[in-house]
Amino acid sequence: MSQSGLPRYDEFMLPTLEALTGLGGSARRDEVISAVADSEGLTDEQLEARYETTGASVAADRIGWALSYLKKIGAVDNSSRGVWAITDAGRRIESPSEIDERLRTVRAELAARAAERKLRVQSGVDDNNELDFTDETDPDAHWQSTLLKRLLEMTPAAFERLTQRLLREAGFREVEVLGQSGDGGLDGVGVYRLSLVSFPIYFQCKRYSGSVSSSAVRDFRGAMAGRGEKGLLVTTGTFTRGARDEASRDGAPPVQLIDGEDLCDLLKEYRLGVSTRIRPIEDIEIDNSWFEQFEPA
Repeated sequence: MSQSGLPRYDEFMLPTLEALTGLGGSARRDEVISAVADSEGLTDEQLEARYETTGASVAADRIGWALSYLKKIGAVDNSSRGVWAITDAGRRIESPSEIDERLRTVRAELAARAAERKLRVQSGVDDNNELDFTDETDPDAHWQSTLLKRLLEMTPAAFERLTQRLLREAGFREVEVLGQSGDGGLDGVGVYRLSLVSFPIYFQCKRYSGSVSSSAVRDFRGAMAGRGEKGLLVTTGTFTRGARDEASRDGAPPVQLIDGEDLCDLLKEYRLGVSTRIRPIEDIEIDNSWFEQFEPA
């Protein structure tokens, strides 16, 4: 669908503040995006809209950009663990006009910095690798888009083995990829130990560029019937609201959902094909060749 059907990032800023307030004042980025999507009544079609060049979600990108600018105006802050929190200044904002006024100040400062940097480049003395926030997309999403594009290039079997490696790094034991050997729709299983108790967790991999629906969650749960009570559904895409509701439905075995953004964060956390260097800013690099080890020989 046309991207014009979605609000601009600045139109998402007040709903984002309200979403953070409703979430208790702090939340992960994906929780904020989900809450804003619900409060603004975004349709599944709007949530599935993606940029043609990067494949990144337009809605998630604009809400992420809203978070970035809210941080610039001092309304929110974020920790190294990816948790966003509303500040005292953010709690005092009550209208879009207050945000617009602060944005004008920030934009003027950015324009001045851009002009100064242009002069440094022209004079040949630019040795400052500052991040330029005049880009149209969320700066936090650039590396994720690159990584997701690489993951989508993997074969389904390679993606299953990558998930196997990730679960091992996360502490799972006896992780096995079931493949095509009569798995009944299950891609693998691992054993997770919590104190003195161990239990099997089945997983399924969806190498999608779009959204995973509630029917996929129900099918996965059906495949687990009689084998285990806990499941893990991993995708490079996103989950519809219906899928998230189905995953946590009362009276049904729980299914943990890991979407593309969560997957990127986990690969970064365990340094699996993703490295981080701190200059004056965090510089994240994707090692494309690292993922080749999961392809068949």
